Amino acid sequence: MPKNPGNSKYVKKLNRMTVLNIIKEHEPISRQQLAKMTGLTPPAITQIIRELINMGFVKEVGLEKSCGGRRPVQLQFNPEAAFVMGIEVTRFEVNFGIADLKNDPTDIKTIELDMTEPEIAIPLLIDNINKIIGSSKYRDKNILGLGIAFPGLLNIKEGTVKRSINLGPKWNGFPLKAVLQREIGLPVYIENNSNASALAERWFGGGNECRDLVYINLGEGISAGIIMDDRVLQGFQGHAGEIGHIVMVENGPLCNCGNRGCLESICGIPALVRKANSELPLISEEDPLKKIWKLKGKISINDILSSASLEGTYSNELIKQMGKYIGLAVADVINLYNPEAVFIGGKLASAAAVFMDILKQTVDSHAFPEIASSTDIKLSSLDGNSGVIGACALALKELLKSNSDILDNIQLSMDKQEQGEG
Repeated sequence: MPKNPGNSKYVKKLNRMTVLNIIKEHEPISRQQLAKMTGLTPPAITQIIRELINMGFVKEVGLEKSCGGRRPVQLQFNPEAAFVMGIEVTRFEVNFGIADLKNDPTDIKTIELDMTEPEIAIPLLIDNINKIIGSSKYRDKNILGLGIAFPGLLNIKEGTVKRSINLGPKWNGFPLKAVLQREIGLPVYIENNSNASALAERWFGGGNECRDLVYINLGEGISAGIIMDDRVLQGFQGHAGEIGHIVMVENGPLCNCGNRGCLESICGIPALVRKANSELPLISEEDPLKKIWKLKGKISINDILSSASLEGTYSNELIKQMGKYIGLAVADVINLYNPEAVFIGGKLASAAAVFMDILKQTVDSHAFPEIASSTDIKLSSLDGNSGVIGACALALKELLKSNSDILDNIQLSMDKQEQGEG
């Protein structure tokens, strides 16, 4: 237990957060067990538990079995004492979710929102956040903070967007964290969307027993969240995992990053749609995508995905070709990082039944055999919600850290309310 006699308030904060997290991880647990695990005196434990019960974070749930003498009262963590909001931003959609203190997300919803112009998008984003928090379901709930999974290069410490290739140059240097905290009035935490998805997969998905994994995000852009030795690999400036900008075809299609032939310029959603729209005039009149194109004059990624499972169609061949390129990139990732598992997620993962076999075959023929044979490649288990689940988890991780001010702030708010009522 950390001690700092020169700062009793800081020590109290550490002790209270430590006790809360021990209850969360080891419930049900008695006061006597807490005293033994923390080294705190029984009176100190009694006082902390009284405060946590008053705040609603802990509840008494019965008596422990005893071999004799007085039976200790069992304590349990109350995950519904408070909630966090998770937000995943993509180019034209924003995913919202609310999670309790054990990250059981509810009410995950997707709202169409053009995020390419921050001056227009941010007020609309704030309006949607306020509508959810102010709804009848959550109006009286204790929302502690927001986690944001955002595409691009971020300065996590300052909470700014350095550059978002997929959202556009107007986001460069945007103070996302400061703006949202000012307008919403809650703590805000930001993380790259692929890193957030990797955390979600590690803690709540198919990677809950993997200390070394990679999450491949296939969407508007293509990137990887990399967890090595149970830590997110950030890199020197926090930008590790930008596999979408590995050059796959020399002098290939122009990428938004300014280079040519990047994986993202071939397999990202805009690239697939652009390629399909340019080639559809030349394909069979009977192809289902051609019929949609003739009817609407253009096609979307949803049109491509809807017909991708039909063998012999243009969409089917396009997605299979994508799978081969992704397989080449995954082979490089496996050779470099030797992960236990690689998870494929993002919007394009909905077509995994079409491209996964080709992806794995490509990996087997290009990755170092001894490494490839020990790496499990599989579809994300989080049904396309890894970004928003990861954003919720990010907020919880920060809010429940041992040096978090959250309990102090709640206690202060309760004290002010009591004084006002008095």
